[in-house]
Parts: sequence; C-alpha cells; structure tokens
Amino acid sequence: MIPRPQFLDAAARFGTPLYVYDAAELDAALARVRAAFGDARVYYAMKANPNLTLLRRMRSAGVGFECVSAGEIARAEQVGAGGDQVLVNGPAKLAEEYAAGARLGATFIVDRVEEVGLLPPRSRALVRVNPALSVSTHDHLATGAAGSKFGVTPEQAPGMLSALREAGHDARGLHVHIGSAIRNAADFSAAFARLAELRPQTGNLEVLDVGGGWGVDADLPGIAREARAAASVFGAALWVEPGRYLVARAGTLLTRVVGTKHTGRNFLLTDAGMTELLRPMLYGAAHPVTALWDGGARETWDVAGPACESGDLLARDVPLPEPAPGDLLAVGEAGAYGASMSSTYLTRSRPAEALWDGSGWTLIRRRETPQDVWAAEVGA
Repeated sequence: MIPRPQFLDAAARFGTPLYVYDAAELDAALARVRAAFGDARVYYAMKANPNLTLLRRMRSAGVGFECVSAGEIARAEQVGAGGDQVLVNGPAKLAEEYAAGARLGATFIVDRVEEVGLLPPRSRALVRVNPALSVSTHDHLATGAAGSKFGVTPEQAPGMLSALREAGHDARGLHVHIGSAIRNAADFSAAFARLAELRPQTGNLEVLDVGGGWGVDADLPGIAREARAAASVFGAALWVEPGRYLVARAGTLLTRVVGTKHTGRNFLLTDAGMTELLRPMLYGAAHPVTALWDGGARETWDVAGPACESGDLLARDVPLPEPAPGDLLAVGEAGAYGASMSSTYLTRSRPAEALWDGSGWTLIRRRETPQDVWAAEVGA
C-alpha cells in the first residue's frame, strides 16, 4: 500500500487530478490469480487499463493480452506480444483488426455465425458462448445475459466449431465471459456448467477460456476449482482473462478540494469528476474515498466534480473531516476503467499517471495540454 506521505508528494510533483499505481499491488494481484488458477494461461483484458508501462510489466511476467480494438492490438504489438500471447475479441471486428490479428498470429474469439466467413485464412479461433444467465452485476456490465449482444447461443456453438473446421480454421475450443465486477461466485459455476453440457456435441477441445469478471473480493480458489472441473470435461487447457481484478486495487485517483457548498445537500467540489472517473456515473460504481488531511468533527458530503452535469458525482454520503480548498482526496480501486475511460469532454485534459515502485515515483503518462486535445482537428 502506498504510504500517505507519498500520495502527498505525488500530487505536489505531478499535479491533480492524478492517477497513481502501486507496483506491489499489481504484482500481488497477479500472484493471487496464479495461486488460484495454477497453470492456466493468463490474458490481461487490456481495456481495463492499457498504459504501456503496465503492459510491459505484465508482459515481462508472462501475461498475454485480450484485445478488443485495433488500437489495443497495436499496444500489444508495441510491447512485443504476438502469437499465443494475443487474443482478438469483440462483437463487431473490423477488417483492420482481422488483418492485424492475423499478422501477429493471434487467436480470434468468434462472436457470431457470420464471422466464420470473415476470418483470415487458417485462423486460430475460439467460439464465444452466451450462457443466457442473469448475473449479480450492473446491467451494463452483464455480458452473458440472454439479452446481451455477445456470443452465440449454446445450441449454435457445436455447429460453429464444425463450420470453422470445414472452412480450414483451427477451432481450438470455447470461450465464455459473463460480465464484470460479478459479486456472486455461483454465477460462474452456472456458466461453466452450461458449457460442460456441450461436451457430447463438441467432443474434446484444446482450450476452454473462461474469461474473467471476478469482483475484487471474489473467491478465486472456489471459482478456479469450478473452472478446472469444466476444462477437464473437455480435456482442455484452461485460459483466463482477468482485467479489473489485476489493476483495480493498484490504482488511486488523487483529486484536490476546490471548495464546498450547502444546498439541498452538502457538496464537496473537487478538480476531478466524470471526465476522469466515469464509473460512478456510468455504472453506479462505489469507490472508497479517503481524506488525506486531518480534522475534527466529520460531516457527510457528496463528492462532486466540475462538469456542468448533474450526474457528475464521484461519491455520495461520504463522512469526511471539515475540508479546506487544496486538501487532497484519494479515490480508491480506480486502477481499472479509470484512466482508460477518461475523456476530453469539455476540452478537459486527461490526467497524468505515475507508478510507485516502493522507493520512488515514475511518471508513466504526462498530463495532456489543451493543444494535445485539439491536435488532431483539421486546421488546428
């Protein structure tokens, strides 16, 4: 855990809003995954946080990458990943993504029937199965529900494997991913069991990829036992794709108090908001908020950002000591879908990012300038 004085030092050196990451927690999260899942191959779901410094750290630890855009494939290539270290996923892959994946020798996760005819010749592929389950997460994070846009039905999957083979592709196995930040481990058991039911139609497979989506407090050993059991049904190697789990707790968003106001509620106004951390507005996500100042009596505050949007709130009903302008807040569990979803809405410059290695800070992304924000505009 990063010591409080180091948070204060980082904010003073790099300014706020600022994302900071704890290298020790990044390593510890990966160690927990490997302890639970044993020899399963680990692919990092890059969309959680694609910073190249973090990707290089994972690559050096033997982690592969799950990519869902041409830009993410380019990042994987930039850090030297290729072949069996790269998965290409997504429900609407573009021609450039097929071409880039083929050039790297990636495995494609086939998401729809028509994709069999779109794959580059002799592609390696997994078939993504939607188990049509209700899962314990926000609707926007549920990817394995019957109404989700992802995957094919269990009934379609065996035929998809056959069609891939008939088209000259290497149909390696099945894939399932039911969502993100899932709270109930039984959701995974139900999904894995639904796939295991397909064994009479599919026969043995080379790979069973069970995705990720584990909440940060998930029972990884329990989930791993169920996943290994499902893989053994097919005689398959087990692959997993953690994203948020690997980076969420390692990241903290540092933001300074701008001021306060008292209307129908008590508002603590900060220099970070929805443009820096969208998850509270988008998913109703709750992030722990810690005051990095000392004070006496506590009062309850809504932490509100600077955007002219009523939904621009980082947290509600947070007990905090009496604040003053310039005081520093730490918003925790922000390493996933924080910086990666930050935006330039309102021509706000996306924040800097820094990594703490236990002895010092390294700036791993500089703060944008307004000129950076509009640099791609014609006539700029």
